[in-house]
Amino acid sequence: MKPILEPVRDLAHLAHVELLTPKPEESLVFFRDILGLTEVSRHGQSVFLRGWGDQQLYSLKLTESKQAGLGHAAFRTISQGALERRANAITNSGYGDGWIDGDYGHGKAFRFTSPDGHPLEIFYEADPYKVSSDLKPSLKNQPQKYAAKGASVTGLDHINLFSSNVDADSSFLQNQLGFRLSEVAVTDEGKQTTAWLHVTNKSYDLAISLDKTGAKGRFHHLAYKVESLEMVLRAADVFIDNEIFIEASPSKHVAGQTMFVYVYEPGGNRVEVCAGGFLILSPDWETITWTQAERSRGLAWTNPLPSTFHTYGTPELD
Repeated sequence: MKPILEPVRDLAHLAHVELLTPKPEESLVFFRDILGLTEVSRHGQSVFLRGWGDQQLYSLKLTESKQAGLGHAAFRTISQGALERRANAITNSGYGDGWIDGDYGHGKAFRFTSPDGHPLEIFYEADPYKVSSDLKPSLKNQPQKYAAKGASVTGLDHINLFSSNVDADSSFLQNQLGFRLSEVAVTDEGKQTTAWLHVTNKSYDLAISLDKTGAKGRFHHLAYKVESLEMVLRAADVFIDNEIFIEASPSKHVAGQTMFVYVYEPGGNRVEVCAGGFLILSPDWETITWTQAERSRGLAWTNPLPSTFHTYGTPELD
């Protein structure tokens, strides 16, 4: 009998994402006033924001840059020992970039690059979120008061990375970081076109999608969650009222079963507002495989995503 390897469970969750934007003021208005995030702090060319349900100090670092794209995505480990273990594993794989002393709100972090070139980091020590008196909720188990502003997003849900080689990135995240593959879409030849991976009990915390342009290391999208389908529909109304371009109108995904709406924020990055989805509680969950024929049927209700969903990413190509 083939021995069963003990799974690696050193990562706790997706902690925050740094997005780069060439239009910092317009992007800030989008995330703060239209999406409904709360500004936490400013340092240099960066603004730090959080959703009203985020348990960490912040979930978005918005940084001024010449081009839109991913500054980095950060995952928190379950302990200091877990951080050291994953740093060693990544170093041995040849993809480690080294340690930094830390950033606003968290301690030392280990930075690395995915096989396709995405900037990532892991850390453990983090400053707790201390709610101000004006945002203090009556329910003590809620991080802060409900933010009835704009789309009123709850918190960071997941990210999607564009890749020229989904198989390589998927394998790296599983082998070096302990991600589990919940669902995967493959070609008739068995090559992965989209991989949905998780470290929590959600159906996925990170997705990797094939960049049909062949470009490497680009960013596909960041997703914030809301509490219901009706809130996704409400978000779409908020977007059209504020002249935000909607790339994909509200519908339902096959993988993950989430309801969604996709837009481009003013800096050019794709943003999703989502709700629903399923949890994975079984320790022996078997990866769901979607064939090329099954994916060709479109979304859950057979409507297609726009062609730009498979070619547009940040930074944009010349």
